[in-house]
Amino acid sequence: MTTTKKLSFVASHAPVAQTSCKELAGRYGNVALEQADAIVALGGDGFMLSVLHDYQNLGVPIYGMNRGTVGFLMNEYAPHGLIGRLERAEEAVIHPLRMRAHCVDGHEVEALAINEVSLLRQGAQAAKLRVLVDGRLRMPELVCDGALLATPAGSTAYNYSAHGPILPIGAEILALTAVAAFRPRRWRGALLPMTANVRFEAVSYTHLTLPTKLEV
Repeated sequence: MTTTKKLSFVASHAPVAQTSCKELAGRYGNVALEQADAIVALGGDGFMLSVLHDYQNLGVPIYGMNRGTVGFLMNEYAPHGLIGRLERAEEAVIHPLRMRAHCVDGHEVEALAINEVSLLRQGAQAAKLRVLVDGRLRMPELVCDGALLATPAGSTAYNYSAHGPILPIGAEILALTAVAAFRPRRWRGALLPMTANVRFEAVSYTHLTLPTKLEV
């Protein structure tokens, strides 16, 4: 990371994060986000993902320090020597997923996702899905509560709670994870290259939320 002088601090609602934000702003100054050379995020992994999503269009590097309960994506918190740590930090480039959902009523929805794209059921019945990778049918039937495709940055969020693997932040792979898989029984998912095109198709979608087909 290049020499950084103008910093903008953002913090989660946690009291410890808010206190640290005031301390750091008093020590290093706190400029508007649009004027910053770097953004310093204080919180946990969930907050870091929100900051990455909210400010991705600024093109400004974001440095996270752990002031939350989970900090796989965060650096250790220390109020002193921040400028030096920013100068020595190794840059990790985040590649968001591009999602296209084909909905029951015929319209399509597109979005970018930094952490994961998920397709979930609603109601008492399990969802029945087909999974295609790069146009090839890989799973003709996946009966589950849902399925998701997670980036390395998002692997410690919903993917982790669904028993998916934690991916190194710089890895060029994605985690395909089922939520409460019923068939195949206890299926633990798969690792895919970052360039993969993944398509979820709802075989039975009465209780699914919105899409009948989901491309990532």
